[in-house]
Amino acid sequence: MNTSRVGSAPYLLNIPGGKLQGQPLAFSHRGFAPDGEENTLKAFHAAYDLGFRYLETDVHTSRDGVLMVFHDETLQRLTGAAGHIADLSAAEIRELRVAGEPIPTFEELLLEFPLAHFNVDVKDQPSAQRLAAVIERHGAHDRVLVASFLGRRRISTQRLLSRPVATSPGVLGVAAATMLGKLVRLPHRGLGVFAALQVPESHGKFPVVTKSFVRHAHEAGIQVHVWVVNDAIGMHRLLDLGVDGIMSDRADILATVMRERGHWPQQAPAN
Repeated sequence: MNTSRVGSAPYLLNIPGGKLQGQPLAFSHRGFAPDGEENTLKAFHAAYDLGFRYLETDVHTSRDGVLMVFHDETLQRLTGAAGHIADLSAAEIRELRVAGEPIPTFEELLLEFPLAHFNVDVKDQPSAQRLAAVIERHGAHDRVLVASFLGRRRISTQRLLSRPVATSPGVLGVAAATMLGKLVRLPHRGLGVFAALQVPESHGKFPVVTKSFVRHAHEAGIQVHVWVVNDAIGMHRLLDLGVDGIMSDRADILATVMRERGHWPQQAPAN
């Protein structure tokens, strides 16, 4: 039995005509890592135990082509080691520790949490091909949203898949959507076919998420997810605007806010 397919269902549920189905989504950003163990199995278990079924993560590819769960290009901040993650083999990476925890592969993550959905930020070009291969091997198309700062990485992943996955645009697509979304309904086809716009609430002093932005995205059938929001007041403000998802480092606070609003425990989409 391919255990990673257990509980498989559409990542996001959009209904034609711009109406959105289901509760707003709560994303645990790199798991829940109050002691610094971000993107480790310990952090994801902590989030999962709080009730999260949408887990945000990042992937890099090792020197020998293994898809590793890790945010930074370099190793220093998280492991104290010198150099780049791409310069080490998977075996060498597994010897390193993040706050005492080993660095997992993305395949391990899929298998460890068969009922979870994953928001995956593709951090380098080789990871586009590797991510597509893992998704295909485990039939995880309905469990993954592919995002990347550079749109070409997302496009590369999409082209290698036998069926579609949910996606969010890169920085250029987000910038275009942000400018247009304040004024008019977003031209869904013109920007690309995306399930969600994943954006910060603001860029410097420039507000990104406004009521008109959310309304115009919804009219185009696109969800709005906001990152990274770590305070309850901000979470409530965004949910009042009608956003469809929030990513947070403070999974504990986000779970409390969702519970107060009647959106907890989180319900994964039905098959």
